[in-house]
This record gives sequence, structure tokens and C-alpha cells, in this order.
Amino acid sequence: MTNFLRLGVTEEDQALADAVAKFAQAEIAPRAQELDEQEASVTCHVPKLAELGVMGLNLPEELGGPGVTPTAMLLALVEISKACAATSSMIGAHFLGTDAILLGGNAEQHKTWLPRAASGEWLAGFALTEPRGGSHPADLRTCAVREGDHYRIDGVKHFISNAAEAKFLVVFAKTDMAAGPRGVSAFIVDRATQGISVSRPEKLMGIRGAHAFEVSFEGVKVPLDCLLGTEGSGFKTAMKVLDNSRLDVAATSLGIAEAALAAAVQWARDRQIAGEALATKQGIQWMLADMKLRIEAAWGLTLQATALRTAGQPFTQQSAMAKLYASEMVAFVTDTALQIHGGYGYTREMPLERYARDARILRIYEGSSEIQRTIIARSVLG
Repeated sequence: MTNFLRLGVTEEDQALADAVAKFAQAEIAPRAQELDEQEASVTCHVPKLAELGVMGLNLPEELGGPGVTPTAMLLALVEISKACAATSSMIGAHFLGTDAILLGGNAEQHKTWLPRAASGEWLAGFALTEPRGGSHPADLRTCAVREGDHYRIDGVKHFISNAAEAKFLVVFAKTDMAAGPRGVSAFIVDRATQGISVSRPEKLMGIRGAHAFEVSFEGVKVPLDCLLGTEGSGFKTAMKVLDNSRLDVAATSLGIAEAALAAAVQWARDRQIAGEALATKQGIQWMLADMKLRIEAAWGLTLQATALRTAGQPFTQQSAMAKLYASEMVAFVTDTALQIHGGYGYTREMPLERYARDARILRIYEGSSEIQRTIIARSVLG
């Protein structure tokens, strides 16, 4: 495990990360390849993750979480991602749903939904993305109409992680179709509600164990007390949640990259060519140096954004920069690590090809690289 105490990580933060790392390498890593090949759901890990407190890392103690710092949560996700990025992605989707309730909900909603999510009894999902408009809230076509003592939701969501296994989804829908982002509202929807249908899992290139689905809502009745905040406040809630989740993506990127670098270093030391280790070759040394340089730069951006989050300061720009840089960094690192392994890296006997496949989605979900650049540019331009 890498010690980042010099960068402001506390001993308590590092202790949690070390405990999660020990668990991840013992329980998650040995099954990662099998679950990937079988495209089996990584939710099989939820009970033990919950025992360790991971399913509630983003929640305070009074709501069933361990009450750890955002830095500790970041480090824990890095360690899980080293073992299995699909598992980290599944946890991240759960955090999206519970963060939405934590940030946008009231005390009664907190009490009703979050403790059982933290305990692992209930899995959460976050239903924002749609087939037509991606994750752009202003272009949502799912609508919610108030009818007496309930809202009726109609529409289709796409690429919704955890949807089949989730107890509840936080669903974003337009309560005013003409109001753009100001017409977006958020609802807690019990997955068992009549009118919800979930597709088979998408056939994904990577993170195959983190299942994503199309979810259809047809005349779904949602009680009034399941509205998060007020009508029209959904857009602000979604943006706050995505600021947090982009750091989760950066953590996943860092975890995969650290695993790929470790594999490349070990291979360079062990692999003999003409009686000499690959590690003696300057070309290989420079490749490893470039990998390490980019990983450390990603750590710096990510920890900077996390420090701002911990301090309660705005961190939208920093979160976007961390997500953008880390997700592009891991593409370089995994590809370079595979190159160092040569033909062996291209085989499925080694994890390098899985690292490369898993890393590819990180430049797309929670806002593509292009969206992150737009966010950063807007901030720079004021």
C-alpha cells in the first residue's frame, strides 16, 4: 500500500485504507477474473463489504455510516479498484443514489432510506441518463405529473447501474417540461413499484460485473413524500452528487493504474531477454517513469479536490479536473503496462487486458472527457 501521509492523509484515513486493501486482496481480487469472464454481478460482494462499512462510507454515523472523511473513502475505493474495478463501479453507483438522498432529502427521508443502505440490506441506484440526451438534465424526457396524493412517472432511463438488484432508485424527471434544468425534480422510487420494467444487463466491454440496465417507467405512482426537496430542485441535487462521484471515478482510475504499474514493474524485474531483465533497459525504465509521473499527478489533483470537499468549499472545477486527468491517465498507464508485457499482456491469462477494458469507460460515464473540459472552461472563463 502507498502511504500518502505526507499529503495530508491522516493515520486514521490510512488505517481504513489498509484494512480495505487487506480485504480486497483476500476476498475480491481472487474472483475478479472469474466474475469478468462469466459477466456475473459483483453484488455478491455486498454483504462482506457492508460488514466492513464500505457500503456506507459516504454517510455519517447517525445514518448508519462509519463517519469517515472523504479522503478515507477515496483511499478505500482506490484499494477496491486495484482488486476489481467493477466492484468499485457498483459501489460508486450505490453512493450516487445515497448521496442524492443525503444532499437533497429531508430528515425523514434520511432516516427511512439511508441506514438500511449503509448496512448493505438495500442497494441504491441513480437514474439520470436517458437514451436521447445522455446525462444532460436539461434534455430529460422522463416526466413526472402530480395526480392527487402521488406523482405519475413515465419515461425511459438507460445505462442504470444496479437497477435489477436495487431496492430503490433516485429518478430524475421533468415536472415542468418547458423549464429546462429548472423543471427537473428528483424522486426516491421503490424498485418494486408497479410499472417499472428492467432490461437484461447490457453487454459491456469492461467492468462486466457492474451490471447496467435500461429501465422503463410506465404510469409509475410515487408518493408525494418521495419527492427529494422541492419541485425543480433536482438539477442542483444531481450536480452536487456528480461533483462527488467524479472523485469516485478518479479513485477507480487511480486503483486500476496502480495495479497496472505494479504488474509492469514486477514483469520488468522478472522477464529475461538475452540473459538480462527488462528492467535494465533504458526504454523500459522511461516507460515506467512516465507511468509513475502521470499517476502522481493524478493523485495530486484528486487529493486537492478531496481536500476542498472535506473543507466544505466549492470543488466543481477541481473535481472535473481530477476526473478528466485521472481517467485519461489510466488509459495511458494500462496501455503502456500491456506493451511492457508484450504478447503475454494481450492474453486473458493476465489481468492487463482486463485493466485496459475496464479503464475505457472512465472517460465516458459521470460526464465524458469532453463534458469535463466544458465544465473546466466555463469555470476559467467565469
